[in-house]
Amino acid sequence: MTFKPKSASIVFYVADIARTETFYNETLNLGLERMEGMEPFWLQGRLEGGPDMVFFQLEGVRGNTPAVIFEVSDGGIDDVVADLVSKGVTIVTPVSEAPGGWSADFLDPDGFGLGLYQSEDKPRSLK
Repeated sequence: MTFKPKSASIVFYVADIARTETFYNETLNLGLERMEGMEPFWLQGRLEGGPDMVFFQLEGVRGNTPAVIFEVSDGGIDDVVADLVSKGVTIVTPVSEAPGGWSADFLDPDGFGLGLYQSEDKPRSLK
């Protein structure tokens, strides 16, 4: 299986989601939407012609975000992760539940964190 991302999101872990919402919506006019299903809510918006921007209020170490998350739209996330492992890629977080789907994290050759996300309406494996 050859994985070729068709879209990506830039994900930030922030200390205060309300403060982030005010800044990005009122100062930068991004029009982020509140997404329910996790406490607190998260924010999401698409830059014109660019990637989604996603903000979660989570404890995090500065430098862990922003993170680039590739959407798995063809194939199952389990199959993509297995393929990455077969190519010697270091998996940091195995496939696990994420809001509305599944995610996994891995490292590039220089140790930069990257991630995968797949919607829950798609099968985790095609095998």
